[in-house]
Amino acid sequence: MLTCKKNRRRGGSRAFRRGFTLIEALIATFMVGLGVSAMMVATKSGTQVNAEARDITQAVYLWQEVREWTLKLPFKDPDTPEEYPGPDTGEDPQVFVDDIDDLMYVTYDPPRDGTGQAASDMTGWSQQISLRWCDPNCIAATVSPGTSDLIYVEVTILYEGQSVLKAGWLVTKKD
Repeated sequence: MLTCKKNRRRGGSRAFRRGFTLIEALIATFMVGLGVSAMMVATKSGTQVNAEARDITQAVYLWQEVREWTLKLPFKDPDTPEEYPGPDTGEDPQVFVDDIDDLMYVTYDPPRDGTGQAASDMTGWSQQISLRWCDPNCIAATVSPGTSDLIYVEVTILYEGQSVLKAGWLVTKKD
């Protein structure tokens, strides 16, 4: 009889060693869940980074379009070149721009392309343009509008009211 009891213990013990314990299954499930959660967080972060990169790329494009446009414009009004800088009498910068000083403190929504035409397919985007006349001897010094042949053009690109890019460049009078 003692022999039978020994065999039963060994047989029962072997069956117990072949399967997983409840603790092992619980730990394995936890580790798999942790891995899946980490992958979901990484995917979400990657998607956010891609969206921000897309917005910055779009903002740089819109900034370059304004820069291209301003570099083509005459420095002063071709009709009345001695007129005070700013939108000419009777001209609306939302409709007509014939020189760079017409862009003083203008916001375009929808934004404009390199020829000054509205890009109506770019909803949510806008361009804010400001001009600052600079002293040619000290670019950081501001002078009265129209008294210098050097203008600092600053453009802020916004998407849904939030600033995405702010940059500027210098424009000089072309002889």
